[in-house]
Amino acid sequence: MATPQLSKLSFYRRGRTTLYASRYDQRFSYCCYVPESYDEEAQDVYPLTVLIHHTGRTASLLRDEFVDFAEANQCIVLAPLFPSGIIHPNDLNNYKHVLYHGIRYDLVLLDMIEEISAIYRIHADKFLMHGFSGGGQFVHRFLYLHPRRLMGVSVGAPGTVTLPDDDKDWWIGTRGMEERFGIKLDVDALRSVPVQLVIGDKDVETWEVTVRSTSNFWMEGINDTGETRIDRLRALQMGLESLGVKTRFDFVPGVAHQGVLIQEPVKAFFAEALSQYRKRVELIAARPPA
Repeated sequence: MATPQLSKLSFYRRGRTTLYASRYDQRFSYCCYVPESYDEEAQDVYPLTVLIHHTGRTASLLRDEFVDFAEANQCIVLAPLFPSGIIHPNDLNNYKHVLYHGIRYDLVLLDMIEEISAIYRIHADKFLMHGFSGGGQFVHRFLYLHPRRLMGVSVGAPGTVTLPDDDKDWWIGTRGMEERFGIKLDVDALRSVPVQLVIGDKDVETWEVTVRSTSNFWMEGINDTGETRIDRLRALQMGLESLGVKTRFDFVPGVAHQGVLIQEPVKAFFAEALSQYRKRVELIAARPPA
């Protein structure tokens, strides 16, 4: 689906943009941050950082919290909004498991990236991604489905986790992933993605973590990865590292379940991943032609 190239960016397409409806599905929307240096007449291409909101769905606020990172590292930020109440009025969890009543949230997001790539000069093929809480659920499942699209992924304090385990059914494990999504788990590609797991060391409440048998997404074994978010993030780390995926685990001291207070290590991780990616690109560009 093509989006016409804008000949001149409007005020609302610059800086902290307004929310725009997705061309793919207008139930969903997105906002961006575009660095002050962005010049329509220039040729430089900007890296992309994707930020996935938590259950509270404060997408534009999350975008604003990464403005300093975007300016310091000269990248464009994309923050999608996946509203609650899609299909079922009281639903809060739709995007977290990627597939919901036939909606492929990974494809919604990927089309948003294609949409903005016709508006801004961005590296659309590989990007950084962070999500906290419900967003952390989405991003690590997106990692299993699209590792080759990720320059680096930061998983913040998810309430439930999917282990890379083909002996357990999706979405507790990865068995059946190919049947649902048409995508096989690509372990070699997973190993190439820098992965950060980040959480506050006081993030130990369980009222929103323990899945009850009355829940719409109850599955046998769903609570087996531990009582707290810390336990479950450690289980995810063990699962990834069992496949040879290198992870970085960041504990943020004195912090409970507060996404804004874990962002400094996320930004540091992103800056490092971006630096390494740029070095690889420069090395490839410097190679003599075959």
